[in-house]
Amino acid sequence: MEGLKKIAVICILKHKNHLLLLKRLKEPNKDLFTPLGGKLDPFETPLSAAKRETQEESGIEVKIMNFCGILTETSPTKYNWVSYVYLSEIEFQEAPPCDEGTLYWVHIDELDKIPTPITDLHIYKYALQNKKFIFDAVYDENLKLLEMNEEIENLQIALCK
Repeated sequence: MEGLKKIAVICILKHKNHLLLLKRLKEPNKDLFTPLGGKLDPFETPLSAAKRETQEESGIEVKIMNFCGILTETSPTKYNWVSYVYLSEIEFQEAPPCDEGTLYWVHIDELDKIPTPITDLHIYKYALQNKKFIFDAVYDENLKLLEMNEEIENLQIALCK
């Protein structure tokens, strides 16, 4: 049914001051740098999905993933998601091949200089500070981000990049 939320996970992989990000080959977020992630399978928990998606997209097996927060994205189109966000500190390894795009290690000081969804910049900020969050992002019919709010602190987030 149109407008129903899809359930997904966002998997941030970190080594010291670098994040392993995916330059995506396809929509959503084609040509943008994003964390790994994907939809939950039937009967799967968000944590199990995060570990599975990380393994499938990068070949990296993570033992511990820390829950960071939730991102809810709402639009009048088919782009409607609830994403559970996890972070895992991993050992460095060369960026492996990925069917979804190309993986790159990106220094955290460079995150605002690469093409990435605006929502992700706020997710990184909170996750790297170990601050739990519930973000609500609202888009127009062209998927332009109109507003973003953080429910725990009851804040409206500034949308500049």
